[in-house]
Amino acid sequence: MSLLREQYIRNDVERERLKKVRELAMRFAKRAPKHDEEGSFPFDNFEDLRQGGYNGLTVPKSHGGEEISLYELVQVQECLGWGDGSTALGFGWHLGQLLHLRTSGKWPEPLFEELCRDVIQEGSLLNVFGSEAGTGSPSRGGKPATTAERITGGYRVNGRKTFSTLSPILDRFVVTATVTPEDTVSEFLVKRSEAVKVIETWNTMGMRSTGSHDVVLEEVFVPEEARIVTGSGTDDGSGWLLHIPACYAGIAMAARDFAVEFAGTYSPNSLPGPIGEVPTVRQLIGQMEAELRTARSVLYEAAAVWDRQPKLRPGLRPQLGLAKHVVTNRALQVVDLAMRIVGGTSLSKALPLERYARDIRAGLFNPPMDNMLLDQLAKEALGEFGRSSAL
Repeated sequence: MSLLREQYIRNDVERERLKKVRELAMRFAKRAPKHDEEGSFPFDNFEDLRQGGYNGLTVPKSHGGEEISLYELVQVQECLGWGDGSTALGFGWHLGQLLHLRTSGKWPEPLFEELCRDVIQEGSLLNVFGSEAGTGSPSRGGKPATTAERITGGYRVNGRKTFSTLSPILDRFVVTATVTPEDTVSEFLVKRSEAVKVIETWNTMGMRSTGSHDVVLEEVFVPEEARIVTGSGTDDGSGWLLHIPACYAGIAMAARDFAVEFAGTYSPNSLPGPIGEVPTVRQLIGQMEAELRTARSVLYEAAAVWDRQPKLRPGLRPQLGLAKHVVTNRALQVVDLAMRIVGGTSLSKALPLERYARDIRAGLFNPPMDNMLLDQLAKEALGEFGRSSAL
């Protein structure tokens, strides 16, 4: 394992875990071109993860899981992202949501205990579907058009969700809905049934294998105990969302590895040695290293602060958002530099760089969005000098 990879490994437990995850990531990397070309969901990858017991990484130890920290989650995600961005991003939503439920306590304990048991015993996965065509990203505060009508014993849910990552494999998921006649917003745990339909709409430029199709709910019954009141539990600052930049850091690492190996081995007959000996190429490699190392330092520091300062978590959102902003934008630069180093060959479908270039752009559209984060940072800075200055 290279020094670059060793840098953020703190102990033998993490080293051994990442050794095993990397073996999976290498397997996923071999499958990625086929899934990308077909736009097919990587059931084989998720079966490998299930058999390896990775579905329960963020489940509390009291419920049979490993209860890994956010820092360790970032390590795992970065490693998986190196192998296949689509698999890593999808799996990250599951691991992240379970970490969030563990630290926020937002679910009623019987409901959470049942979920954890099924994750450990059956390898169940979870995600939250909040996006809709008419409201855009839920992070922007749009009110769900999906409705939950109160009826005897529970609710009748109707609606259509977009960007429903992992939809081909989930046997349960959470949806946001506007409750009638209360006119409030809540989350509901929905179990797969004939009333739930997955419409295969996901045909995108990048992240083609996340299975982020539309999910249609028609007269779905949800029992009273499966309602999760929005805003319940402890505010954990949404640290779990660092699974997103960790995935893109992994893709950037893969692009860097490919470009560096190429530069060190490719020797055109116009040169006496490999192109890595050309000063301009060495400058590009150095710039790529600087971008990647800066991004990773911000990412791992944010995760470490969140882990060791539980009381400060609600106020860490700007720093966590900054980590996502820095990583995704610098990851874009890393992949661009890698392609410049490799040259026109990087556009070939036979090589992974063009897939990395397509996948990496998806990070711009995962939460938190750049413009929202920058506005948040500006408000925080202006707030230092009083409300009047901010206006």
